Amino acid sequence: MKNMALSDLVLVRPRSFPHAEANALAAGADDILASARIVSTVAEAIADCGFIAGTTSRPRSYYWEFTTPRDVAGRIGALGQTNRAALLFGSERYGLATEDLNHCNVLVRIPANPEYCSLNLAMSVQLLAYELYMSREQPQSHTQFELPLAPSGDLEHFYAHLQQVMGEIDFDDRTGHLMERLRRLFNRAQLDRNELNILRGILSAVQGRRGQSKQVPREERGTSAGPGVRDRRGTGE
Repeated sequence: MKNMALSDLVLVRPRSFPHAEANALAAGADDILASARIVSTVAEAIADCGFIAGTTSRPRSYYWEFTTPRDVAGRIGALGQTNRAALLFGSERYGLATEDLNHCNVLVRIPANPEYCSLNLAMSVQLLAYELYMSREQPQSHTQFELPLAPSGDLEHFYAHLQQVMGEIDFDDRTGHLMERLRRLFNRAQLDRNELNILRGILSAVQGRRGQSKQVPREERGTSAGPGVRDRRGTGE
């Protein structure tokens, strides 16, 4: 990280930290370890980030958007100073779990020999850090965002709100994976704060209308057919 001018390290549930061996291997970059944040969940680690790229070697049969280290570095470079981004790495042995990938806007796969594509964690971090460094040295034209992206923590509140409303309206999740698909849809969209507020407002309006409907006595609900239209119930017609 220090080789490539990166300094913000967040560790999720490290097995042992601080650790004498890690400090020794840091070889002059132990200030990165000294300033590292320790958190208990991935969600906490990325709560203030508007763009999250997760690294994985999983096959392309999954429904995420896959990209390369070079492309994702260019995207991060185009975010500007108002948006924080995160590169998310899993453990050496297990990688990232599906629930971790659900936080990501894109997934990154490192191009390599398909007959021998195994890269350890240190190699993967170095390759992506290098591409980030080069993207700053040689900026390319990418879409610029006019407004700050919605941070991951706010998106988590939105997903909880969405799931709550879906339950209230008895929306049928026949596959059992609907929320995962919806998360990937909105993550790909890279919502800014205003767009997220609009969606939250729509959900609140749905809840408000349902609340009003529950308060109207049942015998009055059939009388709102509109001007000139009679309620035909109980007339024998």
